[in-house]
Amino acid sequence: MNEIRKIKLLKQFNIFKDLNDYEIKPIIDYLNIEHYPQQSILFLQNEPITRVFFLISGQVKVFRTNFDGKEQIINILQKKDMFPHQGFFRQSQYPANAEVIEDAELLTMSIKDFEQFILLYPSISEKVYRMLGELISDLQNRLEAKILFTAHEQIIMQLMRLTKLHGKKINDNEYKIMIHFTNQELANIVGSSRETVSRTLSLLRRNEFIKIDDDNLYIVHYQKLKEHFTE
Repeated sequence: MNEIRKIKLLKQFNIFKDLNDYEIKPIIDYLNIEHYPQQSILFLQNEPITRVFFLISGQVKVFRTNFDGKEQIINILQKKDMFPHQGFFRQSQYPANAEVIEDAELLTMSIKDFEQFILLYPSISEKVYRMLGELISDLQNRLEAKILFTAHEQIIMQLMRLTKLHGKKINDNEYKIMIHFTNQELANIVGSSRETVSRTLSLLRRNEFIKIDDDNLYIVHYQKLKEHFTE
């Protein structure tokens, strides 16, 4: 039963979905199903990369801290995300810290076993490097935004980005961002202050570009927000 569940779980991930049960079976014995409560640390920046993670449920925050202890959020991961995206076929370190921010269930395996598996299936290797390319492109766009746009504009851009990544369409005009984040966490993503984020979100709510539902999730009127950004 555990083997069948592992196969079903793996097929939820984009890099495995085109493989049949026979092709997936060799990896099953090397996979572990693990549960982590909120605030668990999965790895720390600069530790040697030893494992690959596949997020089944919950949320994981990937972040860095500077010498002053200030946090910069790189990404908020959710169901069907695989991480890290680097360190394959060479000795490397985790590029950031990873903390569970919502109780999580994960499939994990050693990076060595994962490397051996993707050598058997070049199509998986291609998907991994495609994901890495998309991640690099996203980071470049965020760096460009930091240089070219005001804090207010960066916050709007980040809301639009989170809508694209994690948004669920609820009607013709609105999307619900299916991850929780605080004003401080959004500030840490943008690299701004919590006060600036709070002021900007309040303004956007007054103008009905965004609202918050009973589950404390953001609902974004994407087209109105986009038009406001380009004004």
